[in-house]
Amino acid sequence: MKSICAVGGVSASGIKEGKFGLALIRASGTAAGVFTSNKMRAAPVDVMMDRMRKGTLDAVVVNSGCANAYTGERGYRDAVEMCAVAAAPLGLEPESVGVASTGVIGRYLDLPLIRDQCERAAPHLARNGDAEDAAARAIMTTDTFPKHALVETESFSVGGITKGSGMIAPNMGTMLAFLYTDAEVEAPVLHDILRQATRRSFNRVVVDGDTSTNDVALCTATGAAGRVDREELARAVEAVCRNLAVQIARDGEGATKLLAVTVRGAVDEDEAAAVARTIVASPLVKTAIYGEDPNWGRVVAAAGRSGAEFDPYAVSLSVGEGAGRTPLVIRGEIVADLGAAKAAMRGGTVAFDLDLATGDGKATAWGCDLTEKYVEINGKYTT
Repeated sequence: MKSICAVGGVSASGIKEGKFGLALIRASGTAAGVFTSNKMRAAPVDVMMDRMRKGTLDAVVVNSGCANAYTGERGYRDAVEMCAVAAAPLGLEPESVGVASTGVIGRYLDLPLIRDQCERAAPHLARNGDAEDAAARAIMTTDTFPKHALVETESFSVGGITKGSGMIAPNMGTMLAFLYTDAEVEAPVLHDILRQATRRSFNRVVVDGDTSTNDVALCTATGAAGRVDREELARAVEAVCRNLAVQIARDGEGATKLLAVTVRGAVDEDEAAAVARTIVASPLVKTAIYGEDPNWGRVVAAAGRSGAEFDPYAVSLSVGEGAGRTPLVIRGEIVADLGAAKAAMRGGTVAFDLDLATGDGKATAWGCDLTEKYVEINGKYTT
């Protein structure tokens, strides 16, 4: 699977040993980041919020198995030290290295292990599919597969890897996402592009309604491809983020189905997104999806508590995709064929389309079904 190492100037490596993994990604250039809105943000998030003011990075080090969250001053010092540990074998200044962590909250980093893993991973930095896949696997926790995405144009490329499966309701970016482009772009412009892309992708994913303490999305532009059209770059970054966001939703903890909800006819895009997010976050909708139960009333009920302005008896709702779409409500009139609706809910993806008939706003949000496996995974997460 091609992703970050297809981008000019990017090399990667990774080690995964039981629950504990470490990824190294080497790429120098302008950089931007977006971060969790959780007040209990982890130490590496605080470190990166400080470092991103400079707008450049030369590398990123990421560990899995320990979140280094709710660890106070020691946690901050450990995150800074983790950057220094990674910088040494790479021959870099510690301040030029980014850091991210994922795993259990309230535990301190095992710095000797991280040092050992860094020293073993650094010599294997490479620019190939195996290297980028090793990095993507190293940052996984409860994920069931590594997540890659790549957009290649005639003049530049954008690639990304991410991890995320549970504690997913981001209000910034995603759980951990690392994006790279060989376009030449100033840091403030890159930041604007990244924020817009995450707003339309990662910020529209809900697995369980929890916002992680460690959410971070970083994007580095190496400049190897030279100057490019800003709008074209923005579309490519958004496409990569959207691809990764859908993969996160599909890999929700215990999930068996991807849930996609498109809301159109809202006052504006933000309001459409709010309705879509409310629907994909609903436990009642999620459990109905799991049971392939065409209880479409749960969808309109969730829309009704989203805070959006619309006439409930003007809406239209359907389930399914393309030619297999089954109407449930047309301009307030119930037309549901429950047998056909149930058939449309079979398979790995369940899609709803809701038209609020109020304006031109449109947005899609993604989630997954809620299963017994989710409870099993999270009921025994630390043990």
